[in-house]
Amino acid sequence: MKPLKRITLRALSSIDVNIKKNYKLFRKVQKIITPSPKIPYRTFDHKVMSGDREIPIRLFIPKENRKDQVMIFFHGGGWVTGDIDTYTPVCANLAEGTGHTIVSVDYALAPENPYPIGLMDCYTAAKEIFQNIDLLGTTSENITLIGDSAGGNLAAVVSLMARDKGEFHPQRQILIYPATYHDHSSHSPFRSVQENGEDFILTAERIEDYMDLYVPDKAARKTPYVAPLIADDLSSQPKTLIITSEYDPLRDEGEAYGKRLRSFGNDVRIFQMKDALHGYMNNPLSQDVVEHTIEIINLFLNEK
Repeated sequence: MKPLKRITLRALSSIDVNIKKNYKLFRKVQKIITPSPKIPYRTFDHKVMSGDREIPIRLFIPKENRKDQVMIFFHGGGWVTGDIDTYTPVCANLAEGTGHTIVSVDYALAPENPYPIGLMDCYTAAKEIFQNIDLLGTTSENITLIGDSAGGNLAAVVSLMARDKGEFHPQRQILIYPATYHDHSSHSPFRSVQENGEDFILTAERIEDYMDLYVPDKAARKTPYVAPLIADDLSSQPKTLIITSEYDPLRDEGEAYGKRLRSFGNDVRIFQMKDALHGYMNNPLSQDVVEHTIEIINLFLNEK
């Protein structure tokens, strides 16, 4: 990484953003600074019911080269920030770049809705889509789960939960710089937390803050539905693509998850994006890396 870029990132990372106290303000700022998509797309807003609660979803339908394939998208943001609107540019890019209809799930956020509420929203929405495939003009074999960061965590956990419950069976999952472990303190077993945990915007301390808001009970974090990497059994999981970022505290745990999935006989692809930071999918300054990511996703989706 170039010295000037490293100095700039170090300065930005040192800004004291207390996510625990300011998460509501952070959400508002995200909405203000989210750019409008520069590509054409069509959307359709809908709701999935979970008991008496509504889970908003948004369909992004590509205008050109549309395929009869669907991706169910779970957004990042540490389980605390992000929503359908702030991830509209990401989903629009994915729709047009892959020809897939993207179904973005607006799951309930912590700390107002701590674990497992947001997770169950994601599972409920995915189950509804798998069990009503005719509405989207597709088949269950043509549905892929996808998420970035906390959304990558949720996609992985929904796949585990789907296997455990036996209510639907995802065939593919795409996990972009996913969180897969429960500890990002100085006791973390992963080198990337030590190497990249201070100077690259997403710090290890901020990940810990997000986890404190998402799963306040530390004992409850040691479950595969929070940290899928620690699952005793990772068999019968979807064909998996994992994409990590070189300068990301979560890099090693994402790649470790791919290797553990592979050790249980699952079909796994792992790519590390060089010179990339965590969160690049939602960064308009990282267009080259985003385009490369979509190329990798298309290769994965088109494999026989």
